[in-house]
Amino acid sequence: MDAVRVALLREVLAGTQWPGDARRFAGSLRRSVVPAGGRLLLVGTEGYEPWHLAAHLVDEAAWSGLPELAPTLVRHHVRPGEPPHLSVGLGRLATARGGHTLLVVAPGTPGEGLLERVHDARRAGATVLSLNNGDPDLGALAHEALSVPASAPDDGMDLDTVQHLVSAAAGENSGPVRRGPRRFRDRLARLADHLTAPPPSRW
Repeated sequence: MDAVRVALLREVLAGTQWPGDARRFAGSLRRSVVPAGGRLLLVGTEGYEPWHLAAHLVDEAAWSGLPELAPTLVRHHVRPGEPPHLSVGLGRLATARGGHTLLVVAPGTPGEGLLERVHDARRAGATVLSLNNGDPDLGALAHEALSVPASAPDDGMDLDTVQHLVSAAAGENSGPVRRGPRRFRDRLARLADHLTAPPPSRW
């Protein structure tokens, strides 16, 4: 999702909690991975792999000048012959220690096996972040969680849309991790926000 579409999405969601919540979550992600030099592990559930979030974070890492945002996608099932970036299995979670960030995306129930691995990673010192549909066990394990209730809230928000908001916000050069001059993409996002803003009231 490009900067203009994200700006339009934020306009549609103006007045709801989601743009602000996504920015806060993205800020936690940046604060965790940037000082550590990256080491971001991204994992979904057995039935859901966060392919799109991984791709968006790789793009944001390149566009924003924050290479630490590029994740390692950890997969439940790796088939023989797949390329290296798609060949990282769940065993990688056992290596997570202090300085690692584990981002768990879990629509539905994460499963006991995944919860145990996340618990072990947290005990070993990893920072755990979670995007989920309100699973209480995963929420309790996460240092920071952003939940979208599975009961379809009135504003129509879903977990896929939240991932777009979070990835876009993660790449915004702002706050304590800002580096150097403003990048072209930041200026484009600001321009899109300006162009799509409602006209000022004359009253």
